[in-house]
Amino acid sequence: MNDDFYRIRRLPPYVFAEVNAMKAAARARGEDIIDLGMGNPDGAPGPHIIEKLCEVARDPGAHGYSASKGIKGLRKAQAAYYQRRFGVDLDPESEVVVTLGSKEGLANLAQAITAPGDVVLAPNPSYPIHTFGFIITGAAIRSIPAAPGPDFFKRLEYSMAYSVPKPKVLVIGYPSNPTAYTADLAFYREVVAFAKEHGLWVISDLAYAEIYYGDEPTPSILQVPGGKDVAVEFTSMSKTYSMAGWRIGFAVGNPTLIGALARVKSYLDYGAFTPIQAAAVAALNGPQDVVEQNRQLYKARRDVMVESFGRAGWDIPPPDASMFAWAPIPPALAHLGSVEFSKRLLSEAKVAVAPGAGFGSEGEGYVRLALVENEQRIRQAARGVKKFMTAHGVNVPSGQKD
Repeated sequence: MNDDFYRIRRLPPYVFAEVNAMKAAARARGEDIIDLGMGNPDGAPGPHIIEKLCEVARDPGAHGYSASKGIKGLRKAQAAYYQRRFGVDLDPESEVVVTLGSKEGLANLAQAITAPGDVVLAPNPSYPIHTFGFIITGAAIRSIPAAPGPDFFKRLEYSMAYSVPKPKVLVIGYPSNPTAYTADLAFYREVVAFAKEHGLWVISDLAYAEIYYGDEPTPSILQVPGGKDVAVEFTSMSKTYSMAGWRIGFAVGNPTLIGALARVKSYLDYGAFTPIQAAAVAALNGPQDVVEQNRQLYKARRDVMVESFGRAGWDIPPPDASMFAWAPIPPALAHLGSVEFSKRLLSEAKVAVAPGAGFGSEGEGYVRLALVENEQRIRQAARGVKKFMTAHGVNVPSGQKD
C-alpha cells in the first residue's frame, strides 16, 4: 500500500513538537510549568456573549446545519465593525465570509486560489499558516522580510524580477505574529500600488487589530483607496474577545477572492455552530468595553515581563502590539539555537517559550513569549529565568531584587 502522500511529504517535522512533548512530560511529573509558548488567551468572553450562546443553544431549532459562509446577521455585524472601526464599506453578501478561525480561512483560501507551481511571497519569520497553507497546495514560497521597511519593497522588486513563474500572491500580517511588527497606512498604500502594478493578490492577516499599545489604532489595508481591488483581509474573534476555542474569524474584501473562498468552503463545511455565530453577533454589536479591557490587560503584562525579565538578565524588546514579545536569545547563550535554548529554559527554569526557528529560518536566534499568564506568574517566570541565567554564567544586573 502506497503511503507516500504528496502533501505530507511537503511538511517538515514540526519544530515545536519536541518542546511540546517535554512540556507535557514535565506536567505529567507534577512540575509547575509557566507556559509562555502558546498564544492561548487565559480569559473568558463577556457574560452577555456567553448568555447569548446559551440562549440560542436552548432553541431546539438551532442545532441543525448552519450556513457555510456564515449566518447573515454575523456577516452584517462584521461589515458594521469595519465601517465604525476603519470607515470601510463592505457588502455582507459578496465581501464577507465567516471562517472557522482565521487559520482555517487562510488555508482554504490558499486551496482556492493557488495551484502546484504557483509562487507566493510570504514573510519570514511569520505565523506558519502563512507559508504552509500554500506549501500544502503545492505552491513555492519566496521569502520577504517581515519588517515593513525599505528592505521589504526591495525584496518584492527582486522577487518579481527573478521568480519564474511570476509571483501570484503576497501575504502580509500586521501586527505580526511572531515579531509584533506594525504597519501604517503609508506602507499599505505602497503595497496596494505595488500589487496593482504587478498583478498580485494580497492577503492581509489582521488577527491582532485590537491589541495595540500606542495612541494610534492599527489600520487596515482596505482603508487604502483601491485596496479592495487587490486585497482580502482576515480577522479573528480569538484574541479581541477571548474566544479562541470558539473558532470564529472572518475574511473580508475583494469579492473575487471572497467568492473563491466561499465556494471552496461550501464543499468542506457547514459553518460554525449557529449558537456560536449568534454569540459572535452579540460580541460585535454589544458593549465593547471588553476590547479595551483586554488591550490594557496585555499591555500591563507586557510591561511586567519587560521589567522583570530585564532585571533577571534577559532584555525583552517591548512589543508595540499583539499579545507576543519577540525576544533575541541572550548573546551568551545564542550558540544554543532557539530550539535547544527553549528546551533548556523549560527543563531548568520551568518556563515554556516558542522557538523562533518554528516561524521560519529568519526566526533562528529568537524565541516568542506569549502574554497569557497573569502578572504574578510572569514574575515567577522571571525568577526562574534569573536562576537559569546565573547558572549559565550570564551577568545578571547587580543589586536587583526578585
